[in-house]
Amino acid sequence: MTRSTDDLIASARRSLTDAAIAHTPQDRYAAAHLAALRAAAAVLASDARPDGMRGRVRSVWAVLPQVAVEFGEWADFFAAGARKRSAAMAGVPCVSHREADDLVRDAEEFLARVCVHLGIAYQAPLVPGLRFVS
Repeated sequence: MTRSTDDLIASARRSLTDAAIAHTPQDRYAAAHLAALRAAAAVLASDARPDGMRGRVRSVWAVLPQVAVEFGEWADFFAAGARKRSAAMAGVPCVSHREADDLVRDAEEFLARVCVHLGIAYQAPLVPGLRFVS
């Protein structure tokens, strides 16, 4: 695994922690979505061939299923929430507490699966309130 992959996984873990301690649903949602985005970027950093990544700029969510087909449904799921993440980051009250909590759990599960894919141990965040994925 490359240093950039390690850095992206560490950044995803920090974002999950940020999500867990955030005070508003918008902040929780945005941080959880960023955690998933960074985890997906780690897969691309590890698995993507540079020659296959040239051309127009594309979303991580569009490229991920081409690099790791098993993450296709995850990519669709998180791509669908990208606009809501942007609104949440701008402070727009666009998500409920339930939506934010659900996304934190989904991002944690996604990160765990990415870690398995990359062959690294998954370390659950040490923050109360987050469930642990085995």
